[in-house]
Amino acid sequence: MNDRKCLVGLIGANIMKSLSPALHIDAFAAAGIDGYYHLMDVDVLKGRDLPQLLDAVKTAGFAGTNVTFPFKQEVLTRLDGIDREAAQIGAVNTVAIAADGRTTGYNTDRRGFRRNFEQGFGRARAEAATVVLVGAGGAGRAVAFALMDLGAATVVLHDRDAAQAAAVAKDIARDYGPARCRISSDLEREIAAADGIVNATPVGMHGFPGNPVPVSALRADHWAADVIYTPIETAFIKAAAAKGCKVLTGGGMCVHQAAEAFRLFTGIEPDVKRMHATFARALAARDAAMAEPL
Repeated sequence: MNDRKCLVGLIGANIMKSLSPALHIDAFAAAGIDGYYHLMDVDVLKGRDLPQLLDAVKTAGFAGTNVTFPFKQEVLTRLDGIDREAAQIGAVNTVAIAADGRTTGYNTDRRGFRRNFEQGFGRARAEAATVVLVGAGGAGRAVAFALMDLGAATVVLHDRDAAQAAAVAKDIARDYGPARCRISSDLEREIAAADGIVNATPVGMHGFPGNPVPVSALRADHWAADVIYTPIETAFIKAAAAKGCKVLTGGGMCVHQAAEAFRLFTGIEPDVKRMHATFARALAARDAAMAEPL
């Protein structure tokens, strides 16, 4: 262990079951850094808001913080600088804090989803595909751009907030042309005609039960991906697997986005294979603890 110390964390709601602390703490140990990953859950820290928490981490000397639901878009206006990819997406999930307190926002979800997709499905599954993306919030924005990176022909957006979906479609059209993205007019019909479906809503996460995808539209030749990993198998993933779909959980996305965030916080490239193993151990421990009777 060297004498380097590093404080980082996560700001969001409903995050106490996050596996990010386990991933970063093990990566710190591997790098010989005395590091700590602090969860700042606004559901627990009643009365605290994003500006207060950002001020707190800067005052405490944090090297950075991850940001998750519901703050990925709000945080944009609270930063000194924004990385090009994050600005293109219009959402930030990682904030690096320089020694002088200057904050720079990044989006590691885009790379995390893309790499998870490539490893789990293979890039060919997305190339020239029609994909229904359910959810156009901060995570949905990152996934939409990741699908463009992967070569999807068309992304069909569905969100309960029509204005939010329209804003993402407008941003995709700005950079990739209007033919690559459109708004869903009938979710069930759109899914029936698509090659794949992604859930980028919080629905299915612990605390947000349910399935935002109509199961009746799923077919065995669909692929189905979720960004959620708490639980690792959401109601959507279970339903899709039962229909014979090839499925991809949010676990790999979590690992890959964490690896990129760790690099931004420390300047060190972590061992991603080791992070996958750490994730698997932490997931098993978390699920075992959650299964224990109170």
